[in-house]
Amino acid sequence: MIESSTDSTQPALRTRLVTWKEPVVNVAQIAAMSGLEYLQHLLDSERTPPIAALLDFKLVRIGPGRAVFSGAPSEFHYNPIGVVHGGFAATLLDSALGCSVHTTLKPGFAYTTIELKVNYVRPLRMTTGIVSCEGQVIHVGSRIATAEARLTDAAGKLYAHGSTTCLIFPVDEVRQAI
Repeated sequence: MIESSTDSTQPALRTRLVTWKEPVVNVAQIAAMSGLEYLQHLLDSERTPPIAALLDFKLVRIGPGRAVFSGAPSEFHYNPIGVVHGGFAATLLDSALGCSVHTTLKPGFAYTTIELKVNYVRPLRMTTGIVSCEGQVIHVGSRIATAEARLTDAAGKLYAHGSTTCLIFPVDEVRQAI
């Protein structure tokens, strides 16, 4: 929800209320499922990670080696030069890339991004409409995975693309760090 002030002597002041459900980080539950099963669980339960609530985007589709996110660039994404901040596109790309890798993981394994490359092709504006970001795995090894993604509008026009390298590791390494 965005509200504007009515004082015509000052620039309009806007506010935005962000709400989210408490993130459930149950490492044992996550470890017991494959990556694809866990992401399907998130889709089915309509659990939205806080970052998705904050930036107003969502996971819409998954499949083996594939993840699709969507969102609509809005005024609250704007930077000081009057276009959507590149961080919005980078976050959609990072999410689609990482989740495409996540869908390939066997139970007991996790991943983390160790490299993210983003190429901006054209600016996003609030008039762009809903954009979709599809991540696709390129390679999954025993410790390293790579993926690529494209951020497009409803007509298929490209706004950004990127790639990632992810480190795959046993969940037990996460438990030891906690």
